[in-house]
Amino acid sequence: MPELPEVETTIRGLARFLDGARITRVHLNRADLRRPFPADLVQVMTGAQVTGLTRRAKYGLIHLDRDATMIFHLGMSGRWRIDPETPDAHDHLLLETAQHRFALCDPRRFGSVDLVSTAALEQWPQFAALGPEPLGPGLTAGHLKAALKGKVQSIKLCLLDQRIIAGLGNIYVCEALWRAGIRPTRPGGKVTGPQLQRLVPAIRDVLEASIRDGGSTLRDYARPDGELGYFASSFDVYGRTDEACRREDGGTIRRIAQGGRSTWYCPVCQR
Repeated sequence: MPELPEVETTIRGLARFLDGARITRVHLNRADLRRPFPADLVQVMTGAQVTGLTRRAKYGLIHLDRDATMIFHLGMSGRWRIDPETPDAHDHLLLETAQHRFALCDPRRFGSVDLVSTAALEQWPQFAALGPEPLGPGLTAGHLKAALKGKVQSIKLCLLDQRIIAGLGNIYVCEALWRAGIRPTRPGGKVTGPQLQRLVPAIRDVLEASIRDGGSTLRDYARPDGELGYFASSFDVYGRTDEACRREDGGTIRRIAQGGRSTWYCPVCQR
């Protein structure tokens, strides 16, 4: 599933060609993805000017000059294609400007598209319950200390809770916990102050590194220009079962299951 760095990379790629442009045509090749497309999507977007593109958690936002914002989620396999040379059977939404064509391709159709009043974005139910952005000023050790107080659930699962931090997914939680030297099975309420002080920059560093590398291509994800993200080649723990820890501490990366997901960690340096 595309995670925060992949969505951020997508937004930046789209913005190069779409920001400030006027949408001349909107076409739907089917009625739905995970749920139906908004009934007024074509009418509202056709002729609208794009005033900006942003991201919230794992959602991409295309802001229009009509007090409307199109919100997309890439689901498990979604990606945008810019000026595709050939059509794809899974191009379900097409946007056109005078210069470019943009296709939302989603083979497994777990993604979604919504249309929300720009003035009411913060009150949109999916956004209203989200925690602070991990790359924004709201993520601090103090915030984490308060949010984790009394938590018996593992720190790994706490960090996947979007109400605590918005946008973190399995890959980057595993990587950040390794960088901070925190065992993923430790109860959230038992993570110490010094550990939290290390965790905040570790989260930011791993996300920023992945964004610089264009994201992590595991299955279907690719950047809008068609290039593959290559941060996966830099994973310290994710997917490295039985390999030596990069800290050369004598540890071997282990894989365990938590909350139905795989977790990778080093039992020597993560405590």
